[in-house]
Amino acid sequence: MSGLLIVLIVVVVLAVLLIGIYNRLVALRQNCNQAFADVDVQLKQRHDLIPNLVETVKGYAAHESGTLEAVIQARNSAVSAERTGDPKAMGAAEGILGQALGRLIALSEAYPDLKANANFQQLQAELSDIENKLAAARRFFNNAVGEYNTAREQFPAVVFAGMFGFGPRDFFDVGEENRASMDAAPPQVKFN
Repeated sequence: MSGLLIVLIVVVVLAVLLIGIYNRLVALRQNCNQAFADVDVQLKQRHDLIPNLVETVKGYAAHESGTLEAVIQARNSAVSAERTGDPKAMGAAEGILGQALGRLIALSEAYPDLKANANFQQLQAELSDIENKLAAARRFFNNAVGEYNTAREQFPAVVFAGMFGFGPRDFFDVGEENRASMDAAPPQVKFN
């Protein structure tokens, strides 16, 4: 009788442990999903703002079509990457878009009338605000992914995570080549 009681207690403890591990991984995965949705919202706002910014610049810098086309192409690539839901592809596309936007904003230095345009200043301020929110959302997402990946790789969760379908998550990263070029020539945004 005492042997059966010991086995029953071990089974109950293991079941409670498995339920606890499963529930913690589910909660962490949901945090990752929520954080990714927050990044997605900021990216959509950024993508919606870019055509307005390009149209404003077009009126002043029509002969800068190469820069304008590069921004639109980078935006379209970023929107396509967003549809994949793959943080690595999205990060790389967003890094390229960030570089193109930096070149677009730099055009304002060459065109004083554009720089003084109230619509351009408003769009530039909105873009700066979105960029700040996007950076915060990316940090939150990467933190959530870090917590999730750490929890699923710790013992005893590592033993059961694969069986329960909890695979590793990717961080939102702009990519090494984009990071190097962004570090080399960061865009200068001025409001005066």
